[in-house]
Amino acid sequence: MVPKKSFLTKGVGVHKDRLASFELALRDAQIEQYNLVTVSSILPPNCKLVSREEGLKELPAGEIVHCVLARNDTNEPHRLVSAAVGTAVPVNENNYGYISEHHSFGEDEVKAGEYAEDLAATMLATTLGVEFDADSAWHEREQVYKASGHIIDTTHFCQTAYGNKDGKWTTVIASMVFIE
Repeated sequence: MVPKKSFLTKGVGVHKDRLASFELALRDAQIEQYNLVTVSSILPPNCKLVSREEGLKELPAGEIVHCVLARNDTNEPHRLVSAAVGTAVPVNENNYGYISEHHSFGEDEVKAGEYAEDLAATMLATTLGVEFDADSAWHEREQVYKASGHIIDTTHFCQTAYGNKDGKWTTVIASMVFIE
């Protein structure tokens, strides 16, 4: 069971019930019809990233689908929530990459997304032996990672939302979904 393809998706849901809010976020992300199994942070070798539309065509309803899932929720009015996944792909596609998930409060889409991207890139860089200053800013490390010749691409996918003004549950998700 090594996925050959993957896609990124995100969504937001609002409902008086916490679980229903999560369901609505899954619907918004168009992955509610699957039995989702969350997995850790490895991007398989030679795993091709495809569009959500292309990926969904290959998954029948009810299928057990593995994914890396970031999820956050709140019922506090106006509280900013975020869920992000970050990816780091090695130059040598026969090697594995990393996916990270990040869930936060008070971070906008850029900050949460870049944090998730930084996590994935740092995990990959450490496994590849890339030397870097862990205390330097993400944009500085990003240049070091890419200049090393080992990391070809990093990216992130993030969903943010403000808590519903009436105190209903607001759920955000971001996910990398695998197609086996």
